[in-house]
Amino acid sequence: MGKSPLDPILSGERLALARLLTEVENDSPAARLMLDELFPHTGKAHLIGVTGAPGTGKSSLVNQIALHYRRTSEVNPRRVAIVVVDPTSPFTGGAVLGDRVRMRDLAGDPGVFIRSMASRGSLGGLAQATAGMVQVFDAAGFEIILIETVGAGQTEVDIARLAHTTLVVESPGLGDDIQAIKAGILEIADILVINKADLPGVENAESALRGMLSLAHPVQKIFHHGQVMSLPEAVTREASKWEPPLLRTIATDGTGVEELLAAIDQHALHLRQNGGWKRREQARLEAELQTLLTGTLVAEFRANIPAERYNELVEQLVQRTLSPNEAVKMLLKRRA
Repeated sequence: MGKSPLDPILSGERLALARLLTEVENDSPAARLMLDELFPHTGKAHLIGVTGAPGTGKSSLVNQIALHYRRTSEVNPRRVAIVVVDPTSPFTGGAVLGDRVRMRDLAGDPGVFIRSMASRGSLGGLAQATAGMVQVFDAAGFEIILIETVGAGQTEVDIARLAHTTLVVESPGLGDDIQAIKAGILEIADILVINKADLPGVENAESALRGMLSLAHPVQKIFHHGQVMSLPEAVTREASKWEPPLLRTIATDGTGVEELLAAIDQHALHLRQNGGWKRREQARLEAELQTLLTGTLVAEFRANIPAERYNELVEQLVQRTLSPNEAVKMLLKRRA
């Protein structure tokens, strides 16, 4: 039998992975075909989302988590993939932080693959191709996939849709405990981490966050940055059965990271024992299906609308002679 094009990916060949990830980020037709072929080989990885405000040390913490997963399992160390959604460069459209210079400790480890990608202005900082990249890593046999987000806008809700376990990272001295309360991100935290725990004010931050955790009740909708946003029912249902632990870490020297990994593994066990893992997978795949369906339908609809007519309606919007709702009705009537 000849060698299948899937074989290099399924065996984790780094060059083949890098090339496919680039195709996925560019949403090429070839990448879509490959993702279709790879999909039956997915569903085994533990997806861990890491989010929080800028300056809380998320990258350093992700670095330590990956190191511990590689070093604490010396007999059969788990393979770790890291997907980092970076702020978009206003000049090049690429990821500002490139290949994560802050993760030098992981360089040269064949069991770790780090991929940075630009958010490209997508709402919430999660690039549209993130789910595709996660799928590639899953099929390639990476047991742990860490997804670090830019920590802005709707990111927190997006990550709750994508990950099995969501870490919300805070740090003392930045007022992030209050920001977390205002933003409602405690509602989607499976594990709450106070990083930089060696800084002054850690007790106050922990006290405030612990108080809010005791009052937090999972809801289907949260008021987040001025918008009402829905959370997957599976996420909120599972959150009602899991009390998020509040842990301290110091990512610069690894303090508290072993306890954090234990909490992550305990959460995964919790999900698998009560059926939550399957429900979260369903919620994640439903969200991905909805996103793809929306994009495909809009693209097909636009392809059947003459550009002149569309531009004419846009100009009427600009002139305020037509409302957006009226424009949609006119477009749908014309299509019918």
